[in-house]
Formats: sequence, C-alpha cells, structure tokens
Amino acid sequence: MKPLVVLDVVGLTPKALRHMPRLSALANDGWRAELGTVLPAVTCSAQSTFLTGLMPAQHGIVGNGWYFRDLGEIFLWRQHNRLVQGEKLWETARAAHPGYTSANVCWWYAMGMTTDVTVTPRPIYHADGRKSPDAYVRPVELHDQLTSELGEFPLFQYWGPTASLTSSKWVIGATRKLLREKAPDLLLAYVPHLDYDHQRFGPDHPQSAVAARELDNALAPLLDDVRNRGATVVALSEYGITNVSRPIDINRALRREGLLEVYTQAGMEYLDPWTSRAFAVADHQVAHVYVREDADLERVRSIVGELTGVDEVLDREAQARYGLDHERAGELVAVADPESWFTYYYWTDDNRAPDFARGVEIHRKPGYDPAELFFDPADRLAKAKAGLNLAKKFAGLRYAMNVVPTDPRWVRGSHGRLPDSAEDGPVLLCSDSAFEPAGRLSATDVHPLLLSLQGLK
Repeated sequence: MKPLVVLDVVGLTPKALRHMPRLSALANDGWRAELGTVLPAVTCSAQSTFLTGLMPAQHGIVGNGWYFRDLGEIFLWRQHNRLVQGEKLWETARAAHPGYTSANVCWWYAMGMTTDVTVTPRPIYHADGRKSPDAYVRPVELHDQLTSELGEFPLFQYWGPTASLTSSKWVIGATRKLLREKAPDLLLAYVPHLDYDHQRFGPDHPQSAVAARELDNALAPLLDDVRNRGATVVALSEYGITNVSRPIDINRALRREGLLEVYTQAGMEYLDPWTSRAFAVADHQVAHVYVREDADLERVRSIVGELTGVDEVLDREAQARYGLDHERAGELVAVADPESWFTYYYWTDDNRAPDFARGVEIHRKPGYDPAELFFDPADRLAKAKAGLNLAKKFAGLRYAMNVVPTDPRWVRGSHGRLPDSAEDGPVLLCSDSAFEPAGRLSATDVHPLLLSLQGLK
C-alpha cells in the first residue's frame, strides 16, 4: 500500500500559499482544491469531520469545548478520543485491510486513540503546582527516543505569548522520524505555526507573510522525505483566519440582563453555570449559549441578536441547517459577523477577575482566549515578570505566569464562521493527480478521499 502523509497546516489559505512555494509545489504534479469547512470552523470540529466523514451533529464535537451538562462544568480542549462519535479513518481502513498501521502527531483527541503511534502535548503537573513541558507518547519507548533526538516537547512555544516556529519544527522532526523508522501506512501531523501571528496581527500583516515563509522553509525537509519515500502527501487546513477588529462581550451582556450568575472567592469572581439562567461558551467567532429554561429562549435570543457584531443566532432548527444540532450544542448558537469575535469575559471589574484570566490557562477558562498569545502590551514589565517567574520555576518554587492582557483589542485575527470567500477559506493540496476532484471539496469529502488515495473504500 502506498503510504499517505496528511499535514494539517492550520490556517492555510490561498492567500497564505502565495508565500509558500515549497508547499504550493505539491499541486504541480498533483492538484489543489477549495475545501469547505464546518460550523464552527475550529480545530476540534473540523478535524473530527475529516477523520469520520461526519458533521458535528453526528460526531458530537460542537467546538473546541462545550458545557458538559451531566457534569455541570465548562471544559475546553478535552483529549479523550471517545468524545468523538463515529468510526475513524484508520479504523475504517484497518477493517478493510488487516495490518494497516497509522500514526498521529498532535492531531486532537489523541488520548485513547486507536492509532498504532500517538504523540501529543501533555504537560507534567507536579504535586507542588508547577507545570513542566512534556508529551504523551505511545509506544512508551518512543517518548525517550523523540526527546533524545529533538529535545523536550516545546509546550510554551506551542501556545501562549512565546508560541513560535519552534513547536512546528518539533512536530515536523517527530513526523520525519516516524516516516523514516515506523513507516506507517497513514501518518497524520498537525502543524500550528500560521495560527499564531495570523491571530496576533491578522492575515494581511507583513508578519503573517513572514510566518508563512518560515513554515514553508521548515516543511521543506519533510516534503523531501515524503517524496523520497514515494508516499502520497495531502496538505489541508481546518479554517482560514480573517482580519477582525471588534470583540463581543457576550457574557457581560447576559450578566447585565440578570441571566448570568457569578460566585466569589478571595475577592475573585467565577462564572456560576449551576445557577445561571443563560451563559455563553465563547469559541472564536462562534458562541454556544446555554439557556436553562425554555421560557427564557426568546429573551436570550433577542439580547444576543441585538449585540453589535452578532450576525446570526441559531436555534435548534437553524443549527440543523449547518449540521450542528447535537445535544452538546447550546440551545442557541451565536455567530459573529466577519469583523467580530466573542470574548469569554464575564466580570465587569478587572480587579475582580479570576487570577487565571492573566495566565495561559486553556483548561480553566470557560471559553477560548486569544489574548493568551500576547505579553500584556499595556504592562511594560510583563516580560520581566515572566523572566522572574521562570527563575522561580527553575529554583523549584511555585509561581503564576500572570502576564496575559484582559483587554481584547490586541487581537487582529479570528475564525469560526463559515468563510465569506474562497481566498480566505481552507484549501487542500494533493500530490496524486489521479484523484483530482471536479470542483470544491466539502469537509465530509476528506474521509473518503483519503481512503481512495490508498485504494480503500
């Protein structure tokens, strides 16, 4: 069987490809097509559709996180693969072709994934509260082989104010090693670099063009390896990032109307999902709005729909038109207009904000926070504070990396709504000319395409 390498190049669009000649060259012998995405156009939802061929209404991944009603908790970035309902790509292939092997480098929902090889970020949470960078790797012996060759997984360059090309280079290095030594039939790799500066500055900023060129150069050795091995390569993206200028404080609006409740500890306010009549889980340009009582639905719809920057408010019937009507979704789903995005903020006084608001805390915040990509520009000592905290860490002391702004105006790029133009939407490149489609591919077309590229159905 001809091996297949699938590169998820986050944020890849026709606009970004203008600065990426090596990646663009895949289409010289193969082809390139516009790729549809799903609503919400975010990592977890789109990847799950690619790997199952199902829409979010069927596979259940309605965003990067949601309100777990049975637990009464908001969780983003969970990792257990059992959350994804439906048969996965490699499971379909293995049933048709016993002995089929697969490997995953950093695609999401990796814990418990039935791939033969799994590599995914997994910090060490020490008993004294410190967090150290590391990865979850299976088979177990592969962990030390990777860290010996590539160094420890660069967790703090994978996300946060210091997110950079370093993390993508590590992923590329791990992918090259697996291609060389494990030679799986299917090799999935998630390459995040474009996500950073495109959100920080917007995709039209010169720094975003620099990021595209940097990533193209970093991918070149892997693309050479794939060609030398005679493998087929597919490069695709989950979404395109577009320029934004307007944050929408949806939870503050619900609080002003007496619908969202908080509780207080140590002078800090925490969102109280147990007593709130309505609250939103913000996820880039989409927000799931959970409404406790049906009697409040129309009022909440009106409040949210009148917010400046909100384009649509979807009830269950409207969600069905987008393939999003799963029980995990909010009773209402708000979609921002092209220039806007949703904050998770619910406090009305910054002095009452929880301590995690000023840190990189993707598992504690009740919504996505792109401000985590910045050292607070309004605090000239932010980087010095970060340096002092690192010194505390190396000394074995506890510390809080409280350097993230709680002012959303620095964010210049976002995603999540369906693209308004093909130029700003996802794209798929393939090195095998035999499977060129007649036109645009949908997100659900990716699953059967990848099977067909290996002679499977």
